[in-house]
Amino acid sequence: MNNVNVIKEIEVLERDIYQKKKRLMELKKSIPESKVKNFEFVDSEERRVTLSGLFGEKNELMVIHNMGRSCRYCTMWADGFNGVYHYLNGKASFVVSSPDTPKAQADFAASRKWQFPMISVRNTAFAEEMGFKEEGRYLPGVSTFRKDAEGNIYLHRQSNFGQGDDYCVTWHLFDLLPSGSEGVDINERMNDRSPFQLTNNIAIGIKKYEQGVDFYRKVLGMKLEGSYINETKFSSNGTNFYIENHEENNVYFEFEVEDIKQSKQQLLKNGCIILKENSKKSLMVADPFGMKFHLYESET
Repeated sequence: MNNVNVIKEIEVLERDIYQKKKRLMELKKSIPESKVKNFEFVDSEERRVTLSGLFGEKNELMVIHNMGRSCRYCTMWADGFNGVYHYLNGKASFVVSSPDTPKAQADFAASRKWQFPMISVRNTAFAEEMGFKEEGRYLPGVSTFRKDAEGNIYLHRQSNFGQGDDYCVTWHLFDLLPSGSEGVDINERMNDRSPFQLTNNIAIGIKKYEQGVDFYRKVLGMKLEGSYINETKFSSNGTNFYIENHEENNVYFEFEVEDIKQSKQQLLKNGCIILKENSKKSLMVADPFGMKFHLYESET
């Protein structure tokens, strides 16, 4: 078979695949919606939240069923969603669920610079009733929901995730390489040159707290995420800003590590000072050059 014939066959197959995908979507649309109960969860900020509350001001919701931090492939899918979260959230509310604890979710999301909200489905029947947990094992996929004017919630459509699906672009790009998608090594660490993973959290200590909070919200236009005792959380372009009521003006960056004892020793040997030990896995550090940062070991 010469190249011309091969190219023609490729074009025919691509059109055929496109038509089959359209037909697949039509079949999925033909399945009636089913009413679901208003499940309760805990989000990564350790706040109680309902399925209805996840909609926010929208009437459509996408929930990603992620297997958790232990699944590197699920992390790769989630990294892809993070890149297009702004577009997805513009049309419908978007949430990633996993069986990890809220603290583990928050730690891991910060190290991955994830912008989307997360909920823990641990100790709930949500994944199982949605069909993404079988015999105690969580499965990856997505469920979409609709909420009507009376507040009733309906499961609209679902899809499973797997290698080569339409929800993770990397596999299609790998397939174009001479080596294909075989032997892909999923490196979970974003910074493979160092154990220190810079997160998307920045803490800013200010003296004039009320005026400062007003400034960051009204002048700089940051999104208010939460208010706590002497601290307000804002977000902007995927970065979280914690504005703290403090007697000193300080800016703290944040690094996540896998072994805080080893990292602490390395920092001390290189002239850093431990300013405060919040816990066995959380330190406030000053380097020899004026930068201060929070160092923590992720919960797994």
